[in-house]
Amino acid sequence: MRPADADGSVLLTSADVGALLEAAVAHSGGKLLSWTLDHIDANPNQSTTATYSALVEWSYGRREELLGVSARATGPVDTDSSAEIFADGQREVAVWIYPNDPDLPGLARAAYAESMAGICNVHRIFDTPVSPQQLELEMIGYRPRRRAVVRVRFGTQTVYVKVLRGRLFDDVVTRHLVLANAGVPVAPILATTDDHLLVLAELPGRSLAKAVFDPTDPCTAEDLIGVLDSMPSRVCELPRRPPWSDSIAHYSRMVAQAVPALERRLEWLVEQIDGGLRRIPPGNEPTHGDFHEGQIHVLGGRVCGVLDTDTLGPGRRADDLACLVAHLSTIQRMSADQEARVHQLIRRWVPVFDERVDPVELRLRAAAVIVSLATGPFRGQEPEWERETAVMVGSAEALVRQVL
Repeated sequence: MRPADADGSVLLTSADVGALLEAAVAHSGGKLLSWTLDHIDANPNQSTTATYSALVEWSYGRREELLGVSARATGPVDTDSSAEIFADGQREVAVWIYPNDPDLPGLARAAYAESMAGICNVHRIFDTPVSPQQLELEMIGYRPRRRAVVRVRFGTQTVYVKVLRGRLFDDVVTRHLVLANAGVPVAPILATTDDHLLVLAELPGRSLAKAVFDPTDPCTAEDLIGVLDSMPSRVCELPRRPPWSDSIAHYSRMVAQAVPALERRLEWLVEQIDGGLRRIPPGNEPTHGDFHEGQIHVLGGRVCGVLDTDTLGPGRRADDLACLVAHLSTIQRMSADQEARVHQLIRRWVPVFDERVDPVELRLRAAAVIVSLATGPFRGQEPEWERETAVMVGSAEALVRQVL
């Protein structure tokens, strides 16, 4: 019989997890002095992974550490054996200390300048050999047990290292090369490693995520559509990745678990979105799969590069355009001027998108993406995450009401 907290979501977000963290640190030879919840990934009724910022006393002194814990309703899986397994009385959980992520074996090398310098020199990433002291490393994204991205700087040169799960690595490289070989502006691959590191050159230009706040338009709506249309038909031969809207019920449950007061509103969104999209075929256009301002580089008023082709596959053009609309509609912590600028771009771009795809479909799919994004404030334990989650759900509702 499963325990009441089978997926570990209660344990990993309560003070009770402290005993597990203390045991894990003691097992490694340290003493846990303090800890706070840093990040939470919850998959209701299946699994929960959390990370904790911790202060640990080691034999050589005190140090800030990042501790990770995974709990699963069905018990540990094969990759959990790379972590330490501890029992809390009801279940076994996997515990690790960053960067020894059990699903990202390359992270332990990518996180340190000494080992990263070795990688750069073996693969001749830079024009000259480098020493650890010459490298500047910055972890710009870490999703525990899923992926990480490290920015590596050597003087004026910059490269990015994607740390991937082993079972996904070859597929990610294949998708990237499909676009590169067709002339779509993706970052050149500089190296791949046996522990699943993908080293990429820096794209030219600036991220659209920053350029949206510029006083002049960073690019046109037609240009955004054009870069998507430039993707080759070979993309449609890749395995299909379901659009975000197919998972609206799943993400709705995740949000409702974090903020139960939103449950009825989320149920209404699921009903409207599922009902509105039910008869629309899956489509067979080349799609990026996660097309938003953080994945796009612009230069001189044009799109000059596209990032993260991991989700490439057949779909509908509305999937990609809806993803962009959703992300632009939910940028958080903007100033009043920034918010006005982004809304101005949305008002300018969406009518052009409406000419290319069905306006009802665009809004319903964008609302579905927003619900998936509404899991973010809780996952990242952001300040006022409950309020921010409710605001995002409200944005999804506003899009749906436009087409009722």
